[in-house]
Amino acid sequence: MADILVLGATGTTGSRVAAFLGERGIVARPATRKPDSAAQVRFDWADRATHAPALHRVSAVYLVAPVGVTDPVPLVEPFLEEAVRQGVRRVVQLSSSAVPEGAPGLGALHSLVHATMPEWAVLRPSWFMQNFTREHFVAQGVRGGEIVTATGDGKVAFIDATDIAAVAVHALIDEIPHNTAHILTGPEALSYADAAAIVAQRTGTPVRHRSVTADELARHFTGHGVPADFAALLAALDDDIRAGAEDRVTDTVERITGRPARGFRDFAESEIR
Repeated sequence: MADILVLGATGTTGSRVAAFLGERGIVARPATRKPDSAAQVRFDWADRATHAPALHRVSAVYLVAPVGVTDPVPLVEPFLEEAVRQGVRRVVQLSSSAVPEGAPGLGALHSLVHATMPEWAVLRPSWFMQNFTREHFVAQGVRGGEIVTATGDGKVAFIDATDIAAVAVHALIDEIPHNTAHILTGPEALSYADAAAIVAQRTGTPVRHRSVTADELARHFTGHGVPADFAALLAALDDDIRAGAEDRVTDTVERITGRPARGFRDFAESEIR
């Protein structure tokens, strides 16, 4: 089997995909803008000269779109065309449960991947449990004792990135291509107030949820350096959660991997300090 190119290989899901492939004895080619080992390959969405070398002798690609770009199609389309020219058969794209096919931004990539590649899958995970750790705005709120969103009482079935990566590996290497979109969730839908209470119980320190309007949240993001158009997009997604768009649970993780998706309480006990 030829190599599998893993874009975003130092990121939350890409690093896990590369590790899982390695555990199965499959050569993963981790791509990053700043390689720090011989095993990694340089890749930069904005530098097309890096695309062809990264795709050489590759059979499949785990595709993470350029971060913070509201319209990724102009960057991704020539990359996919180069992939087809080099004989790449399969692309598994990371997207979001909040973005349907054909919607602006990531949604436009769904159609592009489907139309361009002989074999494909689109992963549409819910919000990551890992947003409650590291440097995400939610994690910063956890450390400060207040999570700020525009979600109101809306619920989200938060998903562990490890479960996303497990599904991604199946989509990359299963003999029969999936050729579909997968909505991936955890096993339970929770409001941010519910999640804050679980985190507070785990840490022993107060953590509350404060809901604001979408406009207020957008201003909050821009005040922390997020470009205005991307801040508005993020705030609008929160508003969709408020309206119930993410209040759903699927069995996709268990159906594809053979094991249940991880629950938020288990994640908090293990990962949140």
